[in-house]
Amino acid sequence: MADNDDIPFNRNFPLSPGVAEEVRPGVRRVLCNNPSPFTFTGTVSYIVGKGKVAIIDPGPDDEAHAAALLDAVRGETVTHILVTHTHRDHSPNTARIKAATGAPVYAEGPHRASRPRYESEKHNPESGADRDFNPDIRVSDGETIEGDGWALQAVATPGHTANHLAFAWPQRKISFVGDHVMGWSTSIVAPPDGSMVDYMASLDRLAAREEDLYFSGHGPEIPEGPRYVRFLTRHRRAREASILHRLGKGESDIPTMVRAIYIGIDPRLMNAAGYSVLAHLEDLVARGIVATDGDPVIGGRYKMASGQ
Repeated sequence: MADNDDIPFNRNFPLSPGVAEEVRPGVRRVLCNNPSPFTFTGTVSYIVGKGKVAIIDPGPDDEAHAAALLDAVRGETVTHILVTHTHRDHSPNTARIKAATGAPVYAEGPHRASRPRYESEKHNPESGADRDFNPDIRVSDGETIEGDGWALQAVATPGHTANHLAFAWPQRKISFVGDHVMGWSTSIVAPPDGSMVDYMASLDRLAAREEDLYFSGHGPEIPEGPRYVRFLTRHRRAREASILHRLGKGESDIPTMVRAIYIGIDPRLMNAAGYSVLAHLEDLVARGIVATDGDPVIGGRYKMASGQ
């Protein structure tokens, strides 16, 4: 969500849908025509290698985008399909690409929530989960997937979803970071799909690595990736401080906090902002800093814990 000025966002991304652009030797990207407040100009799929290639994140259920990807690799062999996570703007097109190429699909696993759903919670349709996805080969943190002239290491980056992976190319100091880090906006962390505790730990994990050029699931590439991640970490801590400042004035519900914290936000993002606040509150309740009656849920009321 693009609602703050403390991060050096880059919203300059003139890539047209369906055009295969080589951004680095051995790295091409193709934009899907699915723009929205959540996807920016659309989902970006990546082609790694030449001759025998991998496709990362085939995108949403979109026949035109699948055709564009297959056209981009005409005369080449797709040997691997890699998926960073199972949101509907990233994984559903996998079936089309696999049917056309026969390539095996690599991912962490099927979609799952970061924690069990509470009894009082209704299903959140905005989670956008692709519950039909199941990879051929499950990949664990640290495993290397090798192809012709490239080797990508899986880096577990849960937070945006529980099964989120980045794919690092250590020899090239490049990382394909999915939706965990985006150059145009912060990522949505919406419980129970997402977890703020996991998200922050995954930011730290990326920042400690050597890769310094990030290719994201939406928007432009991110130079000086670890430095940018530190901006994101500071922003999340400031967001937590804003929540605590509001609760310092008395008990509150999430819509009231959103209105106080997200000044000038796109109305279409209000619901998602509420879930992002909930992700912080879950963490604060678990740490004993904030209290609520019952489970920390979107409709709950929150206050500073006694002694804070």
